[in-house]
Amino acid sequence: MKKCALLLLVLFLTSCQVTEIIHLNQDGTGKIEINELRDEHSFMQLMGENYSKEEVFRDTTYVFQDLITKHSETFARLPAFEKAIFQKFATVKVHIKKSSFEKEFRTTISQNFTKIAEVADLYKTEEYADDIENNYALVAEEHYYSVNYTFDGSVFKRIVKITDPIELKKQQDKIEGYKTQVSKFKITQPYVLKYHFPRKIKSVSNSNVKISEDRKSLELQFLIADCLVNPESTNLEVVLE
Repeated sequence: MKKCALLLLVLFLTSCQVTEIIHLNQDGTGKIEINELRDEHSFMQLMGENYSKEEVFRDTTYVFQDLITKHSETFARLPAFEKAIFQKFATVKVHIKKSSFEKEFRTTISQNFTKIAEVADLYKTEEYADDIENNYALVAEEHYYSVNYTFDGSVFKRIVKITDPIELKKQQDKIEGYKTQVSKFKITQPYVLKYHFPRKIKSVSNSNVKISEDRKSLELQFLIADCLVNPESTNLEVVLE
């Protein structure tokens, strides 16, 4: 059966740190990496005495193309539009480490690119991996926004669009409820964008950005819950000199 989405959302909202890193070269090539790290102090508060009873160990790395190859018969039966979606993830690399002994729960998702517009919507990687392994239909996913990027040599854009307004409203209601339930805890849930550019930054659309001394890098921080309630708040435009 599919993972319990509600439980995952609660844990994601309340005990996770997410960092999105992009290294962009002048010719448009580069690398994107998303790190999801469980914050142990936050998780311990939520789990109480069960925190010390946790017994989990998993350390695995895969490239999405490996899943396509392994499940080639299933992949061959998919409609063309689903094949195209999965193929965009083909070069995505995933490393998952879950160790209750070391108290390290981290997922790293990365992709090298020749053009940043070709980057997959990486936040959907694990769900899509689950879909192809278990022959689930993509149309059953409850995604309500998409994340894409563009770079024309001078202007970089992070473009977030709402794809399902009805689902957005459902998730907003759920998230507000979760925020109330965990309000008594002191939790950490930063969502950080760290971008590195080939030239100096001339201007940025978000005034909360911290720009490095050499003006070639920036950092922008949000709260995960706020981003899920209003995904478009993470839109960003950066103009280079």
